[in-house]
Amino acid sequence: MRNFRDLEVWNLSRKLVKEVYFLMKMMPDEERFGLTSQIKRSAISIPSNIAEGCAKKSNKDFSRFLEISLGSCYELETQLILCSDVELITEEIIEEKIILLQTIEKKITSFINYLATQ
Repeated sequence: MRNFRDLEVWNLSRKLVKEVYFLMKMMPDEERFGLTSQIKRSAISIPSNIAEGCAKKSNKDFSRFLEISLGSCYELETQLILCSDVELITEEIIEEKIILLQTIEKKITSFINYLATQ
């Protein structure tokens, strides 16, 4: 069993969740139960699936949860881009979050590849 708290990618994804929550405070109230809610769920899913995967005994099972986490990253990236597209949040602010998100995506992908070799 692994300790998820020791994983850099889990800690980065926690940082991302915090940033997303602050970012969502900028969203209009009418988006509270729409895009804002979905964005928060996607962000929370990233560290949650990393943590859940750590409890799995096999690397194959752990990789499956990392893949789910990676899917949530791509989902969140799309949703943030859409926020910019419909001019809810400026592109500059969105790009800052996407840079962190893409770092997390790369780390998850590398971790999956590493587990496949073990």
